[in-house]
Amino acid sequence: AENPAYPVGLRLTGRKVVVLGGGQVAQRRLPALIAAGADVLLVSPEATPSVEAMADAGEITWRRRPYAEGDLEDAWYALIATSDADANTRASAEAERHRVWCVRSDDADAATAWTPATGHSEGVTVAVLTTNAKGRDPRHTAAIRDAVVEGLRDGTLVAPHYRTRTPGVALVGGGPGDPDLITVRGRRLLAEADVVIADRLGPRDLLAELPPHVEIIDAAKIPYGRFMAQEAINNALIEHAKQGKSVVRLKGGDPYVFGRGMEELHALAEAGIPCTVVPGISSSISVPGAAGIPVTHRGVAHEFTVVSGHVAPDDERSLVDWPALARLTGTLVILMGVDKIGKIADTLVAHGKSPDTPVALVQEGTTAAQRRVDATLATVAEVVVAEDVKPPAVIVVGEVVAVGPQTLA
Repeated sequence: AENPAYPVGLRLTGRKVVVLGGGQVAQRRLPALIAAGADVLLVSPEATPSVEAMADAGEITWRRRPYAEGDLEDAWYALIATSDADANTRASAEAERHRVWCVRSDDADAATAWTPATGHSEGVTVAVLTTNAKGRDPRHTAAIRDAVVEGLRDGTLVAPHYRTRTPGVALVGGGPGDPDLITVRGRRLLAEADVVIADRLGPRDLLAELPPHVEIIDAAKIPYGRFMAQEAINNALIEHAKQGKSVVRLKGGDPYVFGRGMEELHALAEAGIPCTVVPGISSSISVPGAAGIPVTHRGVAHEFTVVSGHVAPDDERSLVDWPALARLTGTLVILMGVDKIGKIADTLVAHGKSPDTPVALVQEGTTAAQRRVDATLATVAEVVVAEDVKPPAVIVVGEVVAVGPQTLA
């Protein structure tokens, strides 16, 4: 039986690496060599546009010619990936003579080194090698690599004696509701948490996956006595973090889009507690998209504006310039506006928007309960009542509402 390959991590900072051939193999391998700090010499008469861009940016040195004897001089490592079989053989022989570890994209058996399928997760590099050349199936090694990396990222693969913990608080945007639409980092931090303080609009299904020891607190049920509700939430975050626990504040959408994330960040900073902010997919873009509505579309809308509708246009507390919004020609996305949509529509029409402007209301977007209701600015107030549209719903105003294939409506 053939002996297995011996795995090793090469530290290539400032060391010469020669790449022969500027095609797809080089394009895939060069970024990692550059990231490793290698002094890369590319020898190839031509290169793909991406490889050429690396040379133009000064990340690699490119000699525009075929391989010549002596190119591997002083190299520590070589990647042979040309389409010229004779050049590959000669270069491989030169590597052998100079004792340069050499990868061959055309002939693994003739190589002295193999490139593993690699992936990264939070300071760990996962590298998977097949045991011998005859059993090499790149798809199999890539699948194993993907499974391990995914497990590390989403927390399903955790070493029993080494559970990583991020001390302090993470403000995590959970996305619009579908549990698959949280970021990889958000999911990993949830898997590491001791305490999760969740919003009503956070993706609830994610909480069901958490192990039993995790304390889950509904932010809406934190008693606030002499404090405002937001102060009480801030205090709960601080209190749990001060006990040395890893705390996740799980929000719907993105923490900084009407999510009061900065208020919480300020409170934590004043208390001296480290805080990580993990952006989330905002419902302002994703929910219309899930209902077949693009917030921009060529020739229809060159801008979209996201506005909170929780304060009516005629309320003195409103910070929104509704007359200016009525004059815009692009898409208007209104969050938290279901109960005020009648007044909002009247105000937009009063300041120049056509009463026939299409409006779509997407209730509980991206979840199994998603539904879309269409109207116009003239009819939306009565349609909301007739169709019993309830929050949370994202409201889209503009011609983009009508551009999608009608089968999606």
